[in-house]
Amino acid sequence: MTASQGHNNEVPGVYARLGVKPIINAQSWITALGGSLMAPEVMRAMQEASTAFVDLHELQGAAGKVLAQACGAEAGLVTGGAAASNVLMAAACMTGDDPSKIDRLPDSTGMKNELVLFDGHRNHYDSNYEIAGATIVPWGFAGSGKAYQLEEAINEKTCAMAWITAPFMHHPMSFAEAAKIAHSHGVPVIVDAAAEVPPAENLTRFIAEGADMVGYSGGKGIGGPQGTGLLVGRADLVDAAYQNHLNTRGTRAGVGRSAKASKEDIVGLVTALQIFNDTDHEAVWAGWRAGAVHIVDRLGGIEGLRVVLEDGDPNRQGPQAVIYFGSDWRGPGPDELRAALRAGDPAIHVGMGGYGDEINIVMTNVRSGEERIIADRLEEILSNQKIEKETK
Repeated sequence: MTASQGHNNEVPGVYARLGVKPIINAQSWITALGGSLMAPEVMRAMQEASTAFVDLHELQGAAGKVLAQACGAEAGLVTGGAAASNVLMAAACMTGDDPSKIDRLPDSTGMKNELVLFDGHRNHYDSNYEIAGATIVPWGFAGSGKAYQLEEAINEKTCAMAWITAPFMHHPMSFAEAAKIAHSHGVPVIVDAAAEVPPAENLTRFIAEGADMVGYSGGKGIGGPQGTGLLVGRADLVDAAYQNHLNTRGTRAGVGRSAKASKEDIVGLVTALQIFNDTDHEAVWAGWRAGAVHIVDRLGGIEGLRVVLEDGDPNRQGPQAVIYFGSDWRGPGPDELRAALRAGDPAIHVGMGGYGDEINIVMTNVRSGEERIIADRLEEILSNQKIEKETK
């Protein structure tokens, strides 16, 4: 949090004209709440990009070099979001650079089209692999998976092994071990790491540990345009993803045509990534920590609740204030409390829990001064141990 990001009670005119009120986002970089806020430098770069025409192929090539260098990969591509990257990665693994196959997707009949995925990694977004034409083959069980189960899931029709990494996602083994097994069968490995940055080292971690392609969101922790994504990896596979994106060698638009990014988005993401790499991340986390500590200190001592600072937990996106509800708590439950926070003015959105039915206040998008508003509202509701009339 910085002073320039302070809370402003005035509704921006563009929203006021539409009758839409800004909120306080203490739920993280989720798409439904607008991702992240772009730095002024990013906005200026996008505005400047809008003043001239360029060859998008040339621009993507130049941007891809920046993305690749930042992620320790051979090549990179700006996409229309992390979900779009998942579509393109699956498509690339099925078609390679064969124009006839690229023309046919999402009909993958006769291709290697099975994508093996740990059952515990099934999630709301794995349908993006199926959009490309892949068939998901789960292995293991939701709670555990063994190396032999992954081995048994791979066959002559396997196009890739997918790996999902996200907060509170259970992994059956280390990513490096799973990637080694897949590679021993000649199967490429693709990773959905949409919300895994920061920490900054996750930009290079997955390629270093054996990923052939990785997809990240550009509009979350990196701070780029919300509708952008990064796709990085092996040069041949990234090129295949690009062909499934624009299909310059085939006769019809590729299955990933909707994954395209504008010249403004490409420039904006590159600028955001460069700023992110130059950021003092320890100072940023210190700001998040200070905000979380303020909330914890304000809410301490309320009977029936345990309000703590959680800092350093890899499942948490930075330092957070977390409210746990004891068996002796007689006030509003987590769902009622979330509803009451959303019903206030400004509406406050908080985390949906992780280790149980808790309230976690994610500081990543809480601007300077908003921690006081959050603490005031929580103290009002929790100390009174009742829901205000506005929620009824």
